[in-house]
Amino acid sequence: MDFEKEAAVSLMRLLPRIQPYLPKGKTGDLFLRRLDRYFPDVFRLLHDLYGQRYDFFYHLEQILIAAAQMYAERPADLRTLDQQREGDPLWFQSEKMVGGVCYVDLFAGTLQGLREKITYFQELQLSYLHLMPLFRCPADNSDGGYAISSYREVSRTLGTTDELRALARELRAAGISLVVDFVFNHTSDEHDWALKALAGDEYYQDYYLMFPDRVLPDQYECSLREIFPEQAPGSFTYRPEVDRWVWTTFNHFQWDLNYANPDVFRAMLNELLFIANVGVEVLRLDAVAFVWKQMGTPCEGLPQVHTLIRAFNALIRIAAPALLFKSEAIVHPAEVARYIAPEEAPISYNPTLMALLWEAIATRRVSLLHHSMQRRAGLPEGCAWVNYIRCHDDIGWTFADEDAWELGINGFDHRQFLNQFYIGRFAGSFAKGVPFNYNPRTQDMRISGMAASLAGLEYARETGNDRFRELSLRRLELIFSVIMSAGGIPLIYLGDEIAMLNDYDYEHDPNKSEDSRWVHRLPFDWERAEQRHDPDTNAGRIFLTVRKLIEIRRRTPAFANGQAQFFDTRSPHVLGYVRGGQVLVLANFSDTDQAVRLGWMPPNAVDLLSGTAYPRHKPVTLTPYQFVWLAAGS
Repeated sequence: MDFEKEAAVSLMRLLPRIQPYLPKGKTGDLFLRRLDRYFPDVFRLLHDLYGQRYDFFYHLEQILIAAAQMYAERPADLRTLDQQREGDPLWFQSEKMVGGVCYVDLFAGTLQGLREKITYFQELQLSYLHLMPLFRCPADNSDGGYAISSYREVSRTLGTTDELRALARELRAAGISLVVDFVFNHTSDEHDWALKALAGDEYYQDYYLMFPDRVLPDQYECSLREIFPEQAPGSFTYRPEVDRWVWTTFNHFQWDLNYANPDVFRAMLNELLFIANVGVEVLRLDAVAFVWKQMGTPCEGLPQVHTLIRAFNALIRIAAPALLFKSEAIVHPAEVARYIAPEEAPISYNPTLMALLWEAIATRRVSLLHHSMQRRAGLPEGCAWVNYIRCHDDIGWTFADEDAWELGINGFDHRQFLNQFYIGRFAGSFAKGVPFNYNPRTQDMRISGMAASLAGLEYARETGNDRFRELSLRRLELIFSVIMSAGGIPLIYLGDEIAMLNDYDYEHDPNKSEDSRWVHRLPFDWERAEQRHDPDTNAGRIFLTVRKLIEIRRRTPAFANGQAQFFDTRSPHVLGYVRGGQVLVLANFSDTDQAVRLGWMPPNAVDLLSGTAYPRHKPVTLTPYQFVWLAAGS
């Protein structure tokens, strides 16, 4: 098929059907200009997904009408933002981009409470705020907000959708972009679509993957992995109300959507654009790897997944181009990179860096971190990593086994060591992590815990050892320095910036006790935050360091654009990279002094952090866990 010619003919045929749904005048003309530009991509991508269907052109028309209707509802200030972002498409690569992430209820109680905390975000100089899932969920079966009952209603305990709109406007006025999750692999079994399916509506039953017996589920499960083997073994759940087995990758109450049905694509496009029209500027695509199913495969990261996201993205360029996608793919490092592209998700979490920062902290060696970053830190033009030291989820050791083997490291054995180290069962460990989802068959396990507890501060408090305290604070400062300088958008799991520790109260809550991630999903400690300006406290020491790092980052253009050049420092303990050809970063991951002799340094090198000058022809000596950002002096 000549897609370009077919697309042109199809667009001419569809235009009269779309135009009645558009605003009159220049506003509608702008949509049509974007449609003309992106329609060939939309046509090709949707044809790849649904072109074999006899009713393809009907569904194509309905999808475009949905985009036109949602564009017509888009507020004028967001249409202005659309045009600004089209004129500055790489706005997210600025050195001034720094993010924070939190749960609304745990951080401030409600959306109104969060609006009252905007001054705190400004004090930290954040320009990006990610609110964890806040849409309506079942009270008991919420999966921490990832079991959505309505994409258009905020949880009643948090506030209203109008309050979310108001918050988005206030954040935007403060220079902060609002980010939320788009849970698009599944809905709650209490979503209106699921309730209609349970009532016997065949149209909505086709929104999900439902089977009359175990024949096909058993065949699928031959090649599927269990995501939550402890809480939710298997991938299918029997529902006696309809005598059907429902595909449930994660929990029995989270029903996977059937994207092979184009009505599901259109319905989710409507939900996506509704959220964009509320004022959200970045959508984190949750569980992105799982959204397409195919017999005989693991049903993770299939080619159709990328086609699906690109189709959504092309339609966003037409109806709400200020919106960006951020991918979350906790998969093999080589697979993570497949989700990152300007036409797919220009922003992506960097789980490999996160995991290997903790690996380097445990081993006091940077070999695997350096080797992996040299191989895998590069990105396509126009994209950026989101670098983080912790998030709401567990830590999985997502390094590539082949990278480890090249250094003589057995990946399986190394993961066993890291697991034992971070739950405090390895001799000499300082970490206070908690095991998550141990699988006795595969011996796979992940780690939960606040950053300060993993870095040794909780252990230092228990032992009362001042040296342990100092080393733990240095470790925390070190890894913060890396995410602030290594390229991309740094993201702070709010609470880590004041060195909050694990909270074990979840063990006494029957709704949380089986999920150790609640050890770090804890209420923000505002009493502790009151100490943030006192450098003699743990909270103040870390907060003031983080704020200083952000201030220096924001005034240093070399930290823009998201790219870092990692190099071999010839020390197994010191990580080195260059930013923008102008700033040389060195970070000592050991608890002893390390001297590094470099072949290149900026002229008259000065540490941006301390103001210390470093002569070009002398070794740079770093104390335990010290880091320097060396730039040319005057």
